[in-house]
Amino acid sequence: MIDASLLLKRLQAIEFLRGLDEEALAGLIHSASWKVFAPNDVIFWEGDTATNLFYMQYGSLKILKSAPDGRQQVLRFIGAGETFNEIGVLARRPNPATAIALEESGIWLLPRQAMEAIIMAHSRIALQIIENMADKIIGLTILAADLSSISLEARFAKLLLEQAEGDVIERRRWTNQVELAAHLGTVPDVLSRVIREMTKAGLIQFDKQQIRILDRVGLMERIAGSHS
Repeated sequence: MIDASLLLKRLQAIEFLRGLDEEALAGLIHSASWKVFAPNDVIFWEGDTATNLFYMQYGSLKILKSAPDGRQQVLRFIGAGETFNEIGVLARRPNPATAIALEESGIWLLPRQAMEAIIMAHSRIALQIIENMADKIIGLTILAADLSSISLEARFAKLLLEQAEGDVIERRRWTNQVELAAHLGTVPDVLSRVIREMTKAGLIQFDKQQIRILDRVGLMERIAGSHS
């Protein structure tokens, strides 16, 4: 049984649905479904045609692309309050990547038909969705450029600075070395050497609960040096 008032608050928190009232969202609320995924569950496979927009209420997952030789590149980590699978809903094309839960994750499934009804009735929402997708395309473009043009050390420093709240990143499933390496386009052993070097240099500190940035200027210098 869906709690309509709770779901309304969740939907109104989605950036590209901002400004819509309960009446405008009624069809989406009525057709939504709720599902809990266990750690390592696949939400959808690369090549699947998934016709729902997904809204993550809690938990985390990774979006990854597989190469013919079996190597995997993590494209994005998704956390609470984010949406994913816009391509499946709006482009009507098979998914270009696989989504896998990193921990128990509660997700709202919002059907394509209901999303299309909102877009047809509210042109402003279509523009907001386009902006949202453009931001994600820019993010993937930056990732591709970084993988080909800057060092692993610089990519890792950049990730830490982007993800830190203050100077701290809380350790979650995506912050283990296997997941970090997959996102940074390397293997855990190589990343481990970079972490040891940066720790020895006094730039960062690792423990079981968190990653702490000790020297922001030093991390930025590592990034700048990679471009020189």
